[in-house]
Amino acid sequence: MSKVNSMVYIGEFFRKYQEILGLSLHVKESKLDREMKQVELERPGLALTGFLKGHSPRRALIFGRIEMEYLRELKPLERKKRLEALFSPEIPFIIVARNLRPFEQMTTLACQSGVPLFRSTLRTHALLSQLNVILLEEFAPTLSCHGTLVESFGLGLLIQGDSSVGKSETALGLIERGHHRLISDDVVMIKKKEGQHLVGRGPELTRHLLEIRGIGIINVAHLYGAVCISEEAKIDMVVKLEEWDDDHFYDRVGLEEKHIEMLGIRVPFFVMPVKPGRDVSLLLETLVLNYRLKQMGYNSAKEFNRKLLETIKSRTAVKVS
Repeated sequence: MSKVNSMVYIGEFFRKYQEILGLSLHVKESKLDREMKQVELERPGLALTGFLKGHSPRRALIFGRIEMEYLRELKPLERKKRLEALFSPEIPFIIVARNLRPFEQMTTLACQSGVPLFRSTLRTHALLSQLNVILLEEFAPTLSCHGTLVESFGLGLLIQGDSSVGKSETALGLIERGHHRLISDDVVMIKKKEGQHLVGRGPELTRHLLEIRGIGIINVAHLYGAVCISEEAKIDMVVKLEEWDDDHFYDRVGLEEKHIEMLGIRVPFFVMPVKPGRDVSLLLETLVLNYRLKQMGYNSAKEFNRKLLETIKSRTAVKVS
């Protein structure tokens, strides 16, 4: 696994969210190869009055109707002075809401500093809401891992293991059975959402594709239909496929519960030994269904253990008497 540094390139941000945010580039000379390294936004209402305590030159600035009306009341020289106090080459970008036309002083300062100046058709509140959601998503802690992610009976199942152990073939077997969807093969990008759960998706280049040795690259959406794919899924459990080792002890009852930590979140972890003759796809289906039963409060292993202890206890009592 490798952790991915969260960073947003303004040019990519503009292309990706231009339509959603109703953005248009006001200053054509803007440097769109800039980076945004933090998620915070700022409405510079108080800062425009000259009170700069708490103002950060690294935050994106959002000008709404109130800010623009306040600037309109100022004389040109005073307006320029107030704006100069805010402008910094480190500002990732500036957006003026409601499609209001930026003042000449704003345009000049943006040209001089290279800070991208955008206009948005959205109202200020709607713009801030959308931006907060987008930036929280973009800056969510992320890691990249090797494996195959499928959605099985509504649960996200991350299949891991050494190369050529059969991860992709197992996923194909699940998809062919129905009730399962492919999220990503080979590389899975995992994000921590809302600090509580993990969501995985695949790189755009390999989305919907499976690599099967002896066959090559196949497109699952084309072969099995759009119902067999999905863009992303919550990761509920991780299964490691490994070659069967006769000298290794494998849990035969299922009382032991293992977890793996990913981005600070503990996820149920299972080891599935693989050898010729084992239907791994069927075993994973059974594993997922049994896990769902546990979530509903019924644990087959614990129930068996309870009955076993009761049987031993009753037989011991008979011998004593």
